[in-house]
Amino acid sequence: MGTIKKLDNSFYDRPDVVRIARELLGKVLVTELEGGRTSGRIVEVEAYNGVVDRASHAWSGRRTRRTEVMYREGGTAYVYLIYGIHHLFNVVTNKKDIPHAVLVRALEPLEGIPLMLKRTDKVKPDHSLTRGPGNLSKAMGLATLHTGYSLYEGEIYIGDDGHRVRPAEIVATPRIGVDYAGPDAALPYRFFVKGNPYVSGKKTV
Repeated sequence: MGTIKKLDNSFYDRPDVVRIARELLGKVLVTELEGGRTSGRIVEVEAYNGVVDRASHAWSGRRTRRTEVMYREGGTAYVYLIYGIHHLFNVVTNKKDIPHAVLVRALEPLEGIPLMLKRTDKVKPDHSLTRGPGNLSKAMGLATLHTGYSLYEGEIYIGDDGHRVRPAEIVATPRIGVDYAGPDAALPYRFFVKGNPYVSGKKTV
């Protein structure tokens, strides 16, 4: 792993959330929270295309206290709770008032593995440590209290260390757990690194 350069607003402030999701593969998510520094390479993501996407929390322009953060500027963290247990980390993209977001579903751990083990009550690392959005948030110390954090100013950010995922390594499939979204459930908006053991769900098309 080389020097990590934080992604700035120009990365997030673009109109194509699907392209941004693909380009997040291989980037490094870093947290410098209480307890120390942890980082992991992004290996699985899902794109959510705002008001026109039935799978999005902002479908049809929905705005609630929970989803209001999706209408903020690109590069803002959106962390929500599901099933009352799992915290899911998302990256808001596009311009203010356009509620696009990318769910980060899996990481390959890079730094701070002992701290990740402590946070997840594991004795030794295995592929479940950061496989799946709930596990990765727990390992990285992310929770709903981090909703609204800027991803290019503070202790939570995504960076580029020069690693590149080749197009042939990227697999696109429908998203997981969005059967309620009708025809939008079939959109190929989930992307992952082929063959990576930290990828959650089905590994093939």
